[in-house]
Amino acid sequence: MATVAACTLEEGLERAGTGRFQWSLLGIFGLVWAADAMQVLAIGFTAPSIAKSFGITVPEALQTGTTFFLGMLVGAWLFGQFADRWGRRRVLIVTVLLDAVFGLASAAAPDLTFLLVLRFLTGLAVGGTLPVDYALMAEFLPPQRRGRWLVMLEGFWAIGTIVVAVAAWIFASSGTAEPWRWIFVVTGVPALLGIGLRLWVPESPYYLTRNGRTREAEDVLRRIARSNGRDLAALDLKAAQRARAPAWALFRPDLKRSSVLILAGWFLVSAAYYGVFVWLPGQLVAGGHGFVRGYEFLIWVAVAQLPGYALAAYGVEAWGRRATLVGFTLLSAAGCFLFTLVAGPFWVGAALLVMSFALLGTWGALYAYTPELYPTELRGTGMGTAGAMARLGGLLAPTAVAWLVVETGFTTAIAAFAALLLLSALATLAIRDETRGKGLA
Repeated sequence: MATVAACTLEEGLERAGTGRFQWSLLGIFGLVWAADAMQVLAIGFTAPSIAKSFGITVPEALQTGTTFFLGMLVGAWLFGQFADRWGRRRVLIVTVLLDAVFGLASAAAPDLTFLLVLRFLTGLAVGGTLPVDYALMAEFLPPQRRGRWLVMLEGFWAIGTIVVAVAAWIFASSGTAEPWRWIFVVTGVPALLGIGLRLWVPESPYYLTRNGRTREAEDVLRRIARSNGRDLAALDLKAAQRARAPAWALFRPDLKRSSVLILAGWFLVSAAYYGVFVWLPGQLVAGGHGFVRGYEFLIWVAVAQLPGYALAAYGVEAWGRRATLVGFTLLSAAGCFLFTLVAGPFWVGAALLVMSFALLGTWGALYAYTPELYPTELRGTGMGTAGAMARLGGLLAPTAVAWLVVETGFTTAIAAFAALLLLSALATLAIRDETRGKGLA
């Protein structure tokens, strides 16, 4: 019998190919990814009706967003480490279960205190879901196709944005009592559906090989190949066992520069994105003018995100991860600056559409780039820490915008976010590594 040559995991993934298995994975992760987008962006859509229900001001109602982002910060950091320690699959099932339970329970909150607690717990689950999903999706993809698929997963964020905007429009225009409760039901249902679907997802072959379970990793690769119409009967993976690494290893000498800069980028982009989109719904509904007003235009703002993702998906493979990320970040800053300079519905609307297009393309490139900067034993921790930095930006942004809006106006706040985006572009330029086409191991 002929000897089977040992191969690396990257070579095994290339032989297994991309096809039905990855499309199924994209649908499963994408469903909950859209649900998580709805949970996050529901903050801006639900605050006015929450304020009315409990007899408080809108800034006070935005405390639900503060506690949600605080939960996301804690969840991203904790669950990212759990994924590296106990496996990706276990964590993604637990987080989506908690996401569904606490998200739906939020709709039945009897008072503000209960609602704040439930939004914190929902945020804890969502914060854990996002980085683990991305780490796991990346680990089922061969190097030459990884970037495009990761951006496609991020594209489900735009779908969730459109759904929550449409739901808010329907409930507001129909005169529904306490529309925030119904919005939370809509945001919780996709996560509920995702629980059973995620049981289908196998453990990451990278995690298995790192823990010395190469036979199980080979079985996973054969399953991928069968689903994609290929044959991997003869397969002998090289062992890739490594010691577990603590969280501080993100800042060891070979990773320190990249970690500091990419984490700074996550914080700055998040502060700008959430600063804009937590306040934008209320601004357009209450203070918009012409056709740039109300939920109808917000839906167009959400739709503008889809071509942003499409271009980012092309760019990360054609131009590289870093170049695409820098380009979209600069375009996002330009959109913010344009908003501060123009007047009249047409130009204001154009600026908002550019901002939406570019900011979501920025997120797509950021999510594609980050997991590739870290080795397998630190990938979940790295993504979790990046997610925690993003939630810190999201946590601080509503408070900062509230102060800026009151003191100087919404336009000045947008200008401040343009400056943050420029800083993020500079941080990305300072990263030395381009990861396009490189293996994850």
